[in-house]
Amino acid sequence: MLFNSPTFLFVFLPIALAGFALAGRIGHAWAVLWLTGLSVAFYAGNGVAHTLLLLGSIAVNYALGQHLATHGRSPLLGLGVAANLALLGWFKYGGFATAALPIGISFYSFTQIAWLVDAAAGRAGRTGPRDYLLFVTWFPHLVAGPLLHHGAMVPQFRDPAMVRFTHQGIATGATLFLAGLFKKVVLADSVAPVADALFTAGQPAGAWAAWAGVMAYTLQIYFDFSGYSDMALGLSRMFNVRLPVNFDSPYQARSIVDFWRRWHISLSSFLRDYVYIPLGGNRLGRRRRYANLLATMMLAGLWHGAGWTFVAWGAWHGLLLVGNHLWNDRYPGPQRFPGLAWAATLLAVMLGWVLFRAPDFSTALDVYAGMAGLHGAGIVPERSTLATLATLAGIALVLPNIGQMLRDEAPALPRTAAAPLLGWRWRPGAVWATACFAMLVVVLLRMGRASPFLYAQF
Repeated sequence: MLFNSPTFLFVFLPIALAGFALAGRIGHAWAVLWLTGLSVAFYAGNGVAHTLLLLGSIAVNYALGQHLATHGRSPLLGLGVAANLALLGWFKYGGFATAALPIGISFYSFTQIAWLVDAAAGRAGRTGPRDYLLFVTWFPHLVAGPLLHHGAMVPQFRDPAMVRFTHQGIATGATLFLAGLFKKVVLADSVAPVADALFTAGQPAGAWAAWAGVMAYTLQIYFDFSGYSDMALGLSRMFNVRLPVNFDSPYQARSIVDFWRRWHISLSSFLRDYVYIPLGGNRLGRRRRYANLLATMMLAGLWHGAGWTFVAWGAWHGLLLVGNHLWNDRYPGPQRFPGLAWAATLLAVMLGWVLFRAPDFSTALDVYAGMAGLHGAGIVPERSTLATLATLAGIALVLPNIGQMLRDEAPALPRTAAAPLLGWRWRPGAVWATACFAMLVVVLLRMGRASPFLYAQF
């Protein structure tokens, strides 16, 4: 079931909210039970067999985590981590991904690996089976993240205040959800055909088409994934649950290090805490530090997909991070040319997206050749296409991600010079209600067949 489908919007979500309000009046335990059943039912919409796989994974990991929490580190930790990775590898890299990849398996596998590691280290705390089941299956994050940490989520599910159905939560959540839905249906899907035309054409493209297609994909993946993340934030907020913010205006980054602090923040945090630091981090000298960075980012590439292009994408970002740190070590202090640093960072990210999107290296090389002008200038795209790309580029590069509203309850939107100028401050009222209604109308007018989210395939 997709967030941008009529079934979810007009059937599942209203029933979910009404049931939560009613269960909350009865008691906290009933509300938690309702949310757990709701989450399992949501996932079951993607297939019964995959739901049984998810529940089996949860049962095994919970039992193993309880043992590790009691007995500390043991060979069972390595066995548990290996079992999660093997399950992920079997479906994702064993030749079955095109036909039978369980939705969200990368997210719930990594979530449970973190739980096992923390349980063995004594950091998992006391977690009952009901809390653990809801933590892993929590439906807003299950399809495409963000990656959740038990330390941030379980205390929320235990808090009796969670079951209080509040107008503030609904207003905040609805604003975030509609903004994310608008990003997906209106913005991301509008440029998808331009990107698809480039990467599925099967023939070399001229410079105009190559740059337009790469720009289109750069915008599509941002609005698609950040749109999903905003929807997940908004849905959770409607149920008085706060998810971690997953985006912080990443295309405003002025270095690759800064980019990875802003893009898919939950994955970056996981890789730092459970891969990079255990490998030694920066504690074992510069050479080992750079090797750890490269290994971590290659793993990030593999996490995204079964293909050498994903490994190359991860290696590209690993090399960029190494270069970034080498530069900072040689030239410490503030950046002298921030505008140039921003442009170079965005260009490096765009070049990486070619590897990320291309089905094979041959296609990627053809796109790079087109961008370099080796296939000629080609035909200039239509004015409407150029205008759409320019408009969306302005939105992505200048305006902040609306998910930042959840840092506090209703602050001015941060990290952009435009926010104070425009006076954008979220608060329940007629202005934001009108904006939300307008977004909903535009979405409904544009909504045809629901298109899948890009990160659902990872």
